[in-house]
Amino acid sequence: MKQEKTLRLLSNPFLFRFFLLWSLPAAFFSGLRLREISTEKAVASVRFSWFSKNPFRSIYFACLAMAAELSTGILALIHTRHIKPTVSMLVLEMQSTFHKKATGQINFVCEDGMKIEEAVHEALITGNSITCSTNSKGYNSEGICVAEFNITWTFKQRSK
Repeated sequence: MKQEKTLRLLSNPFLFRFFLLWSLPAAFFSGLRLREISTEKAVASVRFSWFSKNPFRSIYFACLAMAAELSTGILALIHTRHIKPTVSMLVLEMQSTFHKKATGQINFVCEDGMKIEEAVHEALITGNSITCSTNSKGYNSEGICVAEFNITWTFKQRSK
């Protein structure tokens, strides 16, 4: 299946870093990593560093947002890549809640792959723009949720 090929490519750390450099250079320079990927779940991480810091000695919120968006967006990419007719994807809305200071490595977990797959399938069947609300939670090394992002994606079949 073509999803397996995409998963294999994204699972290769070198190829994934090249993908970031080519497609998302800000994420590349912020040090985002893909820790786990499947059709159902993705885990993206960002580490506190000179490039991702803020003046309060924690990770800058924009870097946290990039990691959260990546954990949902990579699932959307897997489910929209290599399908005909093609489907466009776009972030429609993002809401965030910060619970604790983000230091060290923060892992963002999204388990909405099947929900995204259903939205893409519906967009193909109906030809309409379909929205899908996804959730990504960021956990520190102690397993404490430091931030939560709700990202709404829109999927629409492209004109033939």
